Amino acid sequence: MSRMPFSSLSPLSLLVRSGPRRLAACLCACASAASAPAAPQLAPAAPAAPASAAASASAPGAQPRAAKQAGAPIRLRVVGGLGGISQYTRFEHPFWTAELPRLSGGRLSADIVPFDRAGIPGVEMLRLLQLGVVPFGTALMSSFSSIYPQYTAVDLPGLSGDVASLRAATAAFRPYLEQALRQEQGVELLALYIYPAQITFCKHPLKGLSDLRGRRVRVSSPAQADFIAAVGAEPVVTSFTQQRNSLESGDTECAVTGGMAGNTLGVDTLTRYLHPLPLNWGMAVFGANRAAWNALPPEDRQLLRTELARLEAAIWDSAERETSEGVACNLGRSDCRTGRRGAMTLVPVSEADERLRVEIFRTTVLPRWLRRCAVRCDQIWARTIGTTGRGADIFVGP
Repeated sequence: MSRMPFSSLSPLSLLVRSGPRRLAACLCACASAASAPAAPQLAPAAPAAPASAAASASAPGAQPRAAKQAGAPIRLRVVGGLGGISQYTRFEHPFWTAELPRLSGGRLSADIVPFDRAGIPGVEMLRLLQLGVVPFGTALMSSFSSIYPQYTAVDLPGLSGDVASLRAATAAFRPYLEQALRQEQGVELLALYIYPAQITFCKHPLKGLSDLRGRRVRVSSPAQADFIAAVGAEPVVTSFTQQRNSLESGDTECAVTGGMAGNTLGVDTLTRYLHPLPLNWGMAVFGANRAAWNALPPEDRQLLRTELARLEAAIWDSAERETSEGVACNLGRSDCRTGRRGAMTLVPVSEADERLRVEIFRTTVLPRWLRRCAVRCDQIWARTIGTTGRGADIFVGP
């Protein structure tokens, strides 16, 4: 029997607005209709334990327990990252559909769909994970900016100019993020992914970072908007999939996005000048609803932790390589191997650009992030990334 792709469940965005119960019912019913009956599904976990044995047997979280008791294979439902990007096509999708069944000896398998093709708004992903509507899912860190800015500190624009700096910041911040997601959201953090460096594409001649002044620039988050506004440019928050339309319509003349992502979307065909200064890295959280996670047998949880750590490492290494290759492809150089060769003009990163990046982070991005936080983000920073010595002197109070 052929399996129904998650994209056929759209428009999920309408169901999200109608409430989690209706969305969960749609996902469960459609997944059951599309799946072979011999492979139990890992369905959404109920927010609270059922009061009776009869209710427990029919609760959404009951199937994994039944599968565990019977020793039957378990099929997970996973919502992945952005579709069409190599993180998904080369890493996430093969891992869940091919590597996991092999590594588990057939005990575990999965259906996966990228969130942007399932009709799920990125800003809803953490909420849907919390509710158990999405048992396993990838959430862009930028989607937390408005409601949970405290979770986004590690990927603030201007903080990390290279992957080595980002690794150090992540190592310092991860224990806090893991504990906060578990205790505050009921979500188990299983991996932190990064996309290639977020760099700048422009239609008109550009001398450097300060030359963005007066231009309308596509950004993906409030923190990126803070950075771009500090240069004197006008930030335009636009979704990943709409940035090409924004450039075509003339609403923006520059875009901050990943180098290879821009190549895939054809942003390089609408712009002429490429400034490869990394503003940030487009981090993403992969997590599981805690009840769904705890419903898995211990040996399967351990296998997933081990193999997801390997997947995370591979994605980080690939993102670092793609940062360089994205530049090569957009410029049309011979060392472009996996992308399409463009014809852009390189705007070299100068020492003045690097100094300005650090200055904007310290004087604008970090203070504004601290003010946006409804919790004691000054203390969070001091306990985590502040221990690395960056921004330790910048505290503006709660």
